[in-house]
Amino acid sequence: MPRVKFGGFVAPHHPIGENPTLQLQRDLELAEHLDKLGYDEFWCGEHHSTGWEVIASPELFLAAAGERTHRIKLGTGVVSLPYHHPFNVAQRLVQLDHMTRGRVIFGSGPGALPSDAYTLGIDPMVQRDRQDEAIGVIRQLLAGADRFDHESDWFTLKDARLQLLPLQEDLPFAVASMVSPSGMTLAGKHGTGVLSIGSMSSAGLQALPTQWGFAEDSAAEHGQTVNRGDWRVVMSWHIAETKEQAKAEAREGLYRWHNEYTVGTLMRPGAEPYASPDEAVEQAAVEGGAAVIGTPDDLVKAVREMLTLTGGFGTVIGFAHDWANRENTLRSWDMVARYVIPEVNGMLEGYRESQRYVIENREVFDRAGEAVMAKIMANEKAVAALAEQEQAQTAMPSHHAPDLSDKAQSGG
Repeated sequence: MPRVKFGGFVAPHHPIGENPTLQLQRDLELAEHLDKLGYDEFWCGEHHSTGWEVIASPELFLAAAGERTHRIKLGTGVVSLPYHHPFNVAQRLVQLDHMTRGRVIFGSGPGALPSDAYTLGIDPMVQRDRQDEAIGVIRQLLAGADRFDHESDWFTLKDARLQLLPLQEDLPFAVASMVSPSGMTLAGKHGTGVLSIGSMSSAGLQALPTQWGFAEDSAAEHGQTVNRGDWRVVMSWHIAETKEQAKAEAREGLYRWHNEYTVGTLMRPGAEPYASPDEAVEQAAVEGGAAVIGTPDDLVKAVREMLTLTGGFGTVIGFAHDWANRENTLRSWDMVARYVIPEVNGMLEGYRESQRYVIENREVFDRAGEAVMAKIMANEKAVAALAEQEQAQTAMPSHHAPDLSDKAQSGG
C-alpha cells in the first residue's frame, strides 16, 4: 500500500482578541514547525471577512512560509477564483513556484464566504461556473500554450501567454470539495486533485463514501483521469497522552469556536450551539464524530476508518485551530508526527518483527551466547596460565641466572 501523506490546513480560524500581527507570525511558525516534523503539505486559505479568517492572500503568506521551510509542499487552500483575473492568478503561481523552488500546489475554490462575494458584488449563482472557466484558462497558461484570446462576461484576455512558466513541469492542481458533488465533478472535468473540506461536518462525512465516484464519472465523460493519491481529506483533531487530558486542553476553545464562529457567525445550517464546554468536547469526541480529541491511538483508528469509509485517498490534512493553548497545540502536532504517522504507514512493523524474532528464537541466540562465553573462558585460562608462568619466573632464585658480566670480562 502506498503510504498516506500528512499535512496541515490553516484556514485560519482564530478567535478575535489576539494581536493580528503576532497571529500571522504564529501561523508562519506553525508552517516551520510542521516542516521540521516531516509533514508533507501545508495549506492556507483566502478570506476577506468574518473577523476569524484573516489571510487575504494565500500566495503572499506562502511566499513567507517558503523562506522559513525547506521541503514541505505549500498549497493554496484555496484561491477563490471568481475574485481574481485568471491571468494574474497564473502569474502569482508561477512566481511563487520559483520562489519556493517548485513546492507549490494550486488549490482553487468558488469562494466559501457569502460575505466576501457580496462585498465584491458577485452573484453566488455564478461563482462555480466562474471557477470552472478560470481553471481552464489557468491550465492553458501554465502549460505554455500559444498566445490565445478569451472573452468572458467577467474578464478578457488578448494574445495571452506567460513569459515565464512554473518551475515544476506539471504544477499540481486541487479543487475544494464540500458536501455537494460539484467540487468532485469539477476535479474530474479538469483531471485535478481534490481537497475535501466537508469531511469536518457530519453531513460531509456521510457524503464521503460516494464522493469519489462523481470525480471518476466526470473524468470519463471529459476524457480525463483522476487519481485517489491526489485526494486530500481534511480531519480535525487535538491529541494528548490521555483522552481526559486532550478533552481538558480543548474544551474551552472548542466551545468558543463552535458557538461563536460556526453557529454565531457563519450560521451553518443544522449547527446548534453547545450548552457548555463539557458538552462541546464530549459530542465532538464521540466515536465516529467529526473530530478526534484523544490519544494517538484514537487518531490512528480514525484515519484507518476514514480510509475504509472513502475507499482510499492520498493525504490526511489536519485542520489547524485554537482549541488548546499554543504550547499544547504544537505538542499535539508533534505527537501526531511521532506516533500516528509511523503507525498508519507501517513504519514500525520492521522493528516489531525484529523484536519478535529475537524473542521467539531465544534458543538460537542462547547457543551463540554459549560460544561467546567459551571464548571468554578460553581467554581467561590463557591469561591465568601466563600469569602463573610469570609468577614462577619471578620466584626463581637469583643464583640460577647466568652472570653475563663475568663472561664479558673473560671474553667468553
